[in-house]
Amino acid sequence: MQRQQTNSRPPWPTNDEPRITRWWWVRHAPVINGEDRLYGQEDLDCDVSDLPRFQALARHLPEDAVWIVTNLSRTHKTAQAIRGAGIDGPEFVVETDFAEQFFGDWQGLTWAEMEALDAGAYEEFWRNPSGNAPPEGESFADLIDRTAPAVEKLTARHAGRDIVCVAHGGSIRAAIAQALDLHHERGLSISIDTLSLTRIDHVEGGVLHGKGKAWRVGGVNAVIR
Repeated sequence: MQRQQTNSRPPWPTNDEPRITRWWWVRHAPVINGEDRLYGQEDLDCDVSDLPRFQALARHLPEDAVWIVTNLSRTHKTAQAIRGAGIDGPEFVVETDFAEQFFGDWQGLTWAEMEALDAGAYEEFWRNPSGNAPPEGESFADLIDRTAPAVEKLTARHAGRDIVCVAHGGSIRAAIAQALDLHHERGLSISIDTLSLTRIDHVEGGVLHGKGKAWRVGGVNAVIR
């Protein structure tokens, strides 16, 4: 009889070892022709020509990870470029709730064009830019509310694993805001550059926490070279 293979670690936390789910968030490569425009969920192409940056990410990211992208092609293209630079992984999981913030009528416009389109709406937006939504769009607070349940769902589904998620500046800020329990105004103030790496761990159990759960942030907006 063939012996059944078992994992060396149990899928639950022991008394002296917490179960840690590591999120490795990477913002997509620079968007082509997106300068000075609020491109949001427009499906624009991205520049993946900086091979050394992708090689550095491939060296730094973990093997045997779950790979997640959004429904926007720039995350797929970025993830493929990282994988092509020297790291293996499974088929990408598409999570639409990690898409960039939807800016409604303002998508694709410059700030001057937004103001010219509706000066009243533009003025109202800037009274609370993280809590107010553009016309027919969603606010950054809405984005946090959209992103957080997906993070919780995938953390539970892949508990104890490494998760590489190639996403967007907005959704990565939202994940940080969730982990640190930040007000949406504070979350919006975080800088997330293209091809930067952010590490957030979900820690469950252990001697100090018992059956508790907590988030810890290992690094934000790191440039890997």
